[in-house]
Amino acid sequence: MLAQTFEATRQKYNLPSLAGTIVTSKGAGEIIVTGVRKAGTSVAVTAGDKWHLGSDTKVMTACLLATLIEAKKLKWETTMAEVFREKAMAMSPELQKVSLLHLLSHRAGLPPNLIWGSFAKPGKSLKEQRAAVVEQVATVKLNSEPGTKFEYSNLGYVVAGAIAEKISGQSWEELMQKIIFGPLGMKSASFGGLGTPGQIDQPWPHGADGKPKEKNGPEVDNPAVLGPAGTVHCMLSDWSKFIADQMRGALGQDGLLKAESYREIQTPHFGGDYALGWAVVERKWANGKALTHGGSNTMNYALAWVAPLRDVAVLVCTNIGGDNATKAANEITDQMLKSHFPNG
Repeated sequence: MLAQTFEATRQKYNLPSLAGTIVTSKGAGEIIVTGVRKAGTSVAVTAGDKWHLGSDTKVMTACLLATLIEAKKLKWETTMAEVFREKAMAMSPELQKVSLLHLLSHRAGLPPNLIWGSFAKPGKSLKEQRAAVVEQVATVKLNSEPGTKFEYSNLGYVVAGAIAEKISGQSWEELMQKIIFGPLGMKSASFGGLGTPGQIDQPWPHGADGKPKEKNGPEVDNPAVLGPAGTVHCMLSDWSKFIADQMRGALGQDGLLKAESYREIQTPHFGGDYALGWAVVERKWANGKALTHGGSNTMNYALAWVAPLRDVAVLVCTNIGGDNATKAANEITDQMLKSHFPNG
């Protein structure tokens, strides 16, 4: 029955594909997929396909930093001036006070983005590119006093990733594999665009107009320097492992992190409803607190809703960007919840 609802929703919004699953603290349920990997072809998506998570990466970056805090290498209150001592003199007094908590809460006063393509210079590693981002940030005038105003900022998360790199000596990508993906058994998780260039072996990226992009593959994504803000991809079954761990953490259990760290990540620290990679809202169907985030690189869309008090989460993915992807994901989320909780 739900499979038919998925197909009807996919057709209604003219999506190439639509995929989803219901997750509990024990893991993923059935993975439902419908549609094709590339519009205009008959190559069907499968339950084992990978999906680009976009900004749903952000909470993973927050978890990575939480492990460094648990290891006493950092604090949530650690400031830019404390991490980047050699650059502190070049920073404004306001920027020197920006903390890790400000960055992960989108409360640092930083602009949303820089010109990301300008950092991809030949021979420069991603770690070096992110260090160059920090150098440029030192010259940026803040839009607001740290801690005072919410302004969604990919730049804040890239700087947070650069902090992890500075403290550990390893790239954000290496740390993610070692600290997040490895321990959770997320074997399919990696970074960037999907598929082998020219082959329809994974969901192909589509623009909001419904047309397939000219190319696919690892390079067809936002510039890789943006990693900590949104380049992770994986199978739905592997994303479910991360989400199940978040649910257990929300219920006060230790897991990948200590219970206290989940509390920090899932709690807004400066008012409003944004925590560290999660929006935190009240929903009747959730019996209270729900965590949510949507992610898109403009060519894919992924949506998560997590209701810890009801031990349920809904994950939805599609390989197209734009408003129709968002509307379809919201609509199918409602249908999945109704099927899981027929009595409301």
